[in-house]
Amino acid sequence: MVNLGLTKVDDRLVQKHPGLEQYAACQSQAFMKGTGSFIIGTASLFFAQRALQKRLPYPLQWNLLVSVVASSVFSYSVTRWETMKCTDLWLFLETGTVPRSSSPKDEPPSLQTATEPKVTKYGDTME
Repeated sequence: MVNLGLTKVDDRLVQKHPGLEQYAACQSQAFMKGTGSFIIGTASLFFAQRALQKRLPYPLQWNLLVSVVASSVFSYSVTRWETMKCTDLWLFLETGTVPRSSSPKDEPPSLQTATEPKVTKYGDTME
């Protein structure tokens, strides 16, 4: 049996999806990286602002607020990035092929065939 958190997964499901244990470990690591980046980011921003507070005095509540909000955004982006890598790992383990990037920026422009004439936005055909 494979454990996912506190629940145990049935052996039939594990046999159907052999990469489940690796995916669960990857997701766990992604969430721990996000949690660690939140804690380290909050502490480092807090102490950096405390040092800066000697030049620009402002209340401690803003110091805490800025540290927590900025660390939350950073932690979310780290967790999202790592989760996307885990999703690619899961697709690789299930299909055996590396998934293509889904962003349209990476796709090469499609070439038109010679039989299709180009048409302007006014309806004129171009040679």
